[in-house]
Amino acid sequence: MTQQIDHGVLRFLTCGSVDDGKSTLIGRLLYDSKAILADALQAIERTSARRGHSQVDLSLLTDGLQAEREQGITIDVAYRYFATGTRKYILADAPGHEQYTRNMVTAASTADLAILLIDARKGLLRQTRRHLALAHILGIRHLVVAVNKMDLVAYDQARFEAIRSEVEAFAASLGVAHLTFIPISALEGDLIVDRGERLDWYEGPTLLEFLEAVELEDPRQGRPFRFPVQGVLRPHQDFRGYTGRIASGRIEAGEEVVVLPSGRRTRVKALWLGTLPLSEAFAGQSVTVELEDDLDISRGDLIAGPSQAPVPTQRLEAELFWLSETPWNPARKYLFRHTSRETRAHLQGTAQRLDLDTLTRHAAPSLALNDIATLAVQLQHPVVVEAYATDRATGAFILVDEATQATVAAGLVR
Repeated sequence: MTQQIDHGVLRFLTCGSVDDGKSTLIGRLLYDSKAILADALQAIERTSARRGHSQVDLSLLTDGLQAEREQGITIDVAYRYFATGTRKYILADAPGHEQYTRNMVTAASTADLAILLIDARKGLLRQTRRHLALAHILGIRHLVVAVNKMDLVAYDQARFEAIRSEVEAFAASLGVAHLTFIPISALEGDLIVDRGERLDWYEGPTLLEFLEAVELEDPRQGRPFRFPVQGVLRPHQDFRGYTGRIASGRIEAGEEVVVLPSGRRTRVKALWLGTLPLSEAFAGQSVTVELEDDLDISRGDLIAGPSQAPVPTQRLEAELFWLSETPWNPARKYLFRHTSRETRAHLQGTAQRLDLDTLTRHAAPSLALNDIATLAVQLQHPVVVEAYATDRATGAFILVDEATQATVAAGLVR
């Protein structure tokens, strides 16, 4: 018997314009892959019958909020978890309405792959362009364009090819290097899990086959060592360890490291996974690092490899996604939270707001909900950041209203 290879966890989201069938796609994926529990299936069967549908409304599997069911739209990010024999999945169904762009940003922040749905009848719409641009800005490496509702255009190959050309032209203007195109019918199930017989002119993989096979090489493993300190562990007087999650790279006991922002150098005395000693540790592991020297290190500091160590700074340029219904007040200060460090921040200069329709920037005196703009950020204390394009973990931050503790913006270091 051949042993199946575990391809790990794939985090992906669906996005696109409203009513392009995102929730139905996810429902079909869960239904045809046998990932629905019997009680959940019975519940959506009853709801579908109450609505007068002749068949099961699979979109109800992700439209979990009562308000969504009443309106027939998705207004929040619905997360679902499932597994096949090949890998585990964490999926997010992002809202299609323009006013919920912030929800799409939230869903995309941790995604490895994005499925961009396009209605075969409508082609590339305004919000579809916005979502493709956002996915690219947020650094999602694998982008799949699923041309949905092929059943409503008689499974016409010429229509599929016309949409492919339109999307490729727009993607080229963004600088997107590669897209995968798959024609599907979420309602009928063609090329989601099963191939069906009505799209026989398409020779590529089904959507699930593509998700099963996509390779997610972890760029963090090849990056220099970065370890944001989350806490100091002192169970007794003879032991001092620093706890946290390795953001990137790898480390071995005995290796030299530098502590930032102080710049002090030392060596790793030991590595611990709980009470288990380790000879080495890798990106993604939560460990305790014990150092040879007794240094003044606290939460928010960064332990890094001495080669290519980042330089602490109190000023940076950032791409901001404004998430709050309260507009940006240039006179106000916010809390800047980055990895495990927090300091006060002041946004300076004139915001250069991005127009996602024309992909041009214009000066803006303020920022409102869902706006995207570049701004300078002045910090009260030094932080150790890197460009988001280089490392997601050390290149991302959030801004918090100090009075309400509400998150007002997400930022990417430029």
